[in-house]
Amino acid sequence: MNRSLYKSLLSAAALMVLTGCHDFLDESDPSNFTVENYFTKPAHAEASVNAAYANMRDPLSSGFGGGAWMMTEFATGLAGTDLGQAVNSYYVKDLRNTSDNGYGQTYWASYYKGIANANLSIARIPDISMDETRKKQLLGEAHFLRAWYYFHLVRMFGYIPIVTEPVTLQSDQLRPAWSEPDAVYELIVEDLKTAEASGLPDIDPTGRASLGAVKSLLAEVYLTMAGYPLQKGTEYFQLAAQKAEEVINSNKFSLFDNYYDLHNPAKKNVEENIFMIQFRTQILPSNWQVSIIPYNKNISQYSDETGGIYATGDFVNSYEDGDLRVAEKQFFFTKYTHEVDRNREIDLGGFFIYKLFDEVAHTSTANSDLNWPAIRYANVLLTFAEASNEVNGPNEKAYNAVNAIRQRAKLPALSGLSKEQLREAIWKERWHELCFENKTWFDMVRLRKAFNVGTRQFEDYVGHRFSYGPVVTERELLFPIPTAEVRNNPNLKQNDGY
Repeated sequence: MNRSLYKSLLSAAALMVLTGCHDFLDESDPSNFTVENYFTKPAHAEASVNAAYANMRDPLSSGFGGGAWMMTEFATGLAGTDLGQAVNSYYVKDLRNTSDNGYGQTYWASYYKGIANANLSIARIPDISMDETRKKQLLGEAHFLRAWYYFHLVRMFGYIPIVTEPVTLQSDQLRPAWSEPDAVYELIVEDLKTAEASGLPDIDPTGRASLGAVKSLLAEVYLTMAGYPLQKGTEYFQLAAQKAEEVINSNKFSLFDNYYDLHNPAKKNVEENIFMIQFRTQILPSNWQVSIIPYNKNISQYSDETGGIYATGDFVNSYEDGDLRVAEKQFFFTKYTHEVDRNREIDLGGFFIYKLFDEVAHTSTANSDLNWPAIRYANVLLTFAEASNEVNGPNEKAYNAVNAIRQRAKLPALSGLSKEQLREAIWKERWHELCFENKTWFDMVRLRKAFNVGTRQFEDYVGHRFSYGPVVTERELLFPIPTAEVRNNPNLKQNDGY
C-alpha cells in the first residue's frame, strides 16, 4: 500500500486516538470526537494510550501473503518457507530484498502510527484534569511505547526521522528529515528513563507496560548501544548489566518450569512473560497461527494452512546433543495428528515452530488466545550474562544467569571458560533460546556476527553464507526504507545498496 510517513502520522492522530476504549483491547469507535475537543476527561487519556499499543499488532498479521513479522526471521538465514506466493519472504530470505517489499512498509507505517499516537498522548494528557498518579503512569506508558517503536525502527532502517509532536498539515514535522542513529537512541533512552520514573507497577498482569518491562527494554537498548553501530563499549555494557540485574533482583519474574508455558494462554503476562503484544480470543485473536503450520497437511481447524515459516533443519541440528529444546513438541514439532482423526499422525516434513503454537485453536476453535512474546525473562538473563561478562569477565552471576537457561534445557552448566569462550557460549544461547521471536537478526547486526550452523562457530556477519547458499553483504546491515516513503518525502535518503 502506497502510504507515506506523513499520511501515517496524520491518520494516526486523526483517527486511531479517537477510539472510545472501554477495554484495553476494544478498538470500537462509537464517538464523533475530533482531536481538538477529545482530550477532556480521564477516559480519553486511557483511550489514547490504548490506541498507541494497538499498532504493535499490525506486523503480526499473517496469511497467504506471508507476514511482516517474518522479515527479521528470514534475514537470519535460519528459516524456510513453502509459501510460494509470499514473494516478500523470498526477497528477504534469498538476500534479494528491495525497497518495494511490503513487509518493510508495514513496519514503517504501523510503527510511525504508534509513534504518532504516543506523541498525541504525551502532548494532550497533561492538560486533562484527573488523578495525578494515574496521569503520570499513562504518560510513562506513552513514553515507553514511543521508545519501543523507535528502537525497532532505528535498528531496522537506520537513518530514520524523529517526530516528537502531533503532526498537522501545517507542521514542520510533516515531512521530517532523517536523523543520525545516535540522536534516535538518545530519545529512546530519555523516553525510557521518563517511563522508569512514572510510578508504573513492577508487573502488570493485564499486559500494560510495567516497571519490569521498562527496565528490561532499557537493558536491551544499552546492550545494543554498546555494540554496533554506536560502539559505545564498556560503559554501556555496564549500564545494560545494571538494568538487567535490577529486573533479576526484583524477584518479580522467573523462568517457566517447562517450555509448554511459553504458548499457554493461561500464562499470559506473568512469570517469564515480562511484556507481550496483546491478543484475545473472539475479540482480537492472535493472527500468526496460520503461518507456523505446514502447507495443507490437514492438521488444523484453521482453513488456511500456509506453511509460511519454519526452522531450517540445519539450524535445529546446530543445538547441542541432548538439548531439550529440540525434542519433539518443545520448541519445534515435526509431526501432528490429522484434523478429522486425532489418532492418525502426519509427518510434517519439516521443523515447525511449536513455541508459538496454540493447541486449543488448532484442535478446536480456530481462534487463538495467545499473546506475542515481546520481552521474556530468559532474554533479561542472557542480556545480563553477556553484559556482565563483557565488563567483569567470567563471574558467578554471569554463569548463574546463563546456566539457568541451560538447566531448563537439560544441558550441563558452563564453567571454567575464558571471557571469549563465555561470550560465544552466551551468544549461542541467545540464538537457540530466543529464535523466532524477532530477536536474532538484531543480535546479528549489533554484534556483526553470524552463527555458522555447520561449524557451530561464530563468524563475521558480512560475508557469512547461509546454509542454503546466499552470502550476506554490507547492505544487509539495514533494511531498505520503503519506496513510498522516499518518494513522498524528499528529506529522506535511501540506505546504501538499495
